[in-house]
Amino acid sequence: MPKILIVGGGYAGFYTAWKLEKWLRKGEAEVTLVDPLPYMTYQPFLPEVAAGEIEPRHAVVSHRRHLKKTNVITAKVTYVNHAEKKATITPAIGEPWEFEYDQVVVTAGAVSRTFPIPGVADQAIGLKNIEEAVAIRDRILGNFDKAAALPPGPERERLLTFVVVGGGFAGIEAFAEMRAFASALLKQYPQITFEETHFHLIEAMGRIMPEVSLPTSHWVIKNLAERGAQIHLETQLSSAVDGHIELSTGQSFDSDLIVWTAGVMANPQIVRHTDLPIEERGRLRVRADLRVGTDDEVIADAWGCGDVAAVPDLTGMGVGGFCVPNAQHAVRQAKLLAKNIVATLRGEGIKEYFHKSLGAVAGLGLGIGVYQYRKLAIKGLIAWFMHRGYHGLAMPSWERKWRVLGDWWLDFWLGRDNVSLAAVQNPRGVFEEFAARPKPQVEASAPKNDAAPAGAKKPAAKKEPAKASVAG
Repeated sequence: MPKILIVGGGYAGFYTAWKLEKWLRKGEAEVTLVDPLPYMTYQPFLPEVAAGEIEPRHAVVSHRRHLKKTNVITAKVTYVNHAEKKATITPAIGEPWEFEYDQVVVTAGAVSRTFPIPGVADQAIGLKNIEEAVAIRDRILGNFDKAAALPPGPERERLLTFVVVGGGFAGIEAFAEMRAFASALLKQYPQITFEETHFHLIEAMGRIMPEVSLPTSHWVIKNLAERGAQIHLETQLSSAVDGHIELSTGQSFDSDLIVWTAGVMANPQIVRHTDLPIEERGRLRVRADLRVGTDDEVIADAWGCGDVAAVPDLTGMGVGGFCVPNAQHAVRQAKLLAKNIVATLRGEGIKEYFHKSLGAVAGLGLGIGVYQYRKLAIKGLIAWFMHRGYHGLAMPSWERKWRVLGDWWLDFWLGRDNVSLAAVQNPRGVFEEFAARPKPQVEASAPKNDAAPAGAKKPAAKKEPAKASVAG
């Protein structure tokens, strides 16, 4: 059987394997998926996880549970040598080995793109995976606990000041959900007032959310301002050393939580370690039919899609002529890629990727959302229902859908589950603090001071007078 290797198990990789399982005949091909994580993360739900609206495990999809016919390897692909059709697989424990394949699908996704700003690498946190979303939620809850026990002052203000860098869709959704989360927490913390919580969003451009119209973006800014959040447009972060925020406008303040959402880049683990062609922005060079290569040259038996690939946008609506890196494109590209692979194996014709955007929808906290399709803009509660409806249906598998819908249903009746699990970052902390340890070897083997020479008699012990027993 021909061997198909899928590098990366995110949106595109998971959906490619999922659809290949559906469309391949028995014995037609052997599919192997390699990813260092054992699950796919549904990234549109990360802001809601950070705001305590969705249980973290419900926003991810287990590879092994849902890919029953695929060989799943939890490891890293550290090199793709397509000239020899070999990939180097490096597990967490053990030695790397070479995997021989017949066709390769590169869907390694993207990571946060940062700039060499002092303090960012040490203080900021991204929002690309479930662990980051959980850490943000726990940090907000933990800061409220700490601030409630402090008198008014600089330290209390630092704990209640939250910063998001980047005003794209991901940044605005995270920022708005965090603001809504903090506002909801105030009911449980009577020691903290609304005016003491500070939210700052820093955006280098002169507008936010370029996917929506300018009037819609202005409505979002106004809505967030009415909720006590401040957006700094045409402003750059100059420094974040030790949590001290310095802006290009001269303004400065201290913060204990800095969330970085200012762009993504193709996964360097793959694009820097392969002989496949890479374009000038560091993405895999892909044709409209999702084969690796250009209009003039095709790299046989190599495919790519999703955030790691520069896929031409034949609708003419893409940025720079390419599809924007979002879930809407990644899922549809993966489905077509799987169909094209099956067609290639059967000697049939393949199709080019063509998808007109269905619009952009964003959740801005409970009951608030925006939807934009060309000139049509919907704001408020209806857009919020559209946001939840779209993403609820887009979540792969009914098993996952029901879990997410269950979270939303319980939140409606019971409210958010505002419990911090920050101690999970150091789960053995309490055990180590109180665990009994053997005495040092030197102390245990030291000779006793009263040891007598061999054969010598020990002096008789002195008898002390008997003490009277007193009955209480």
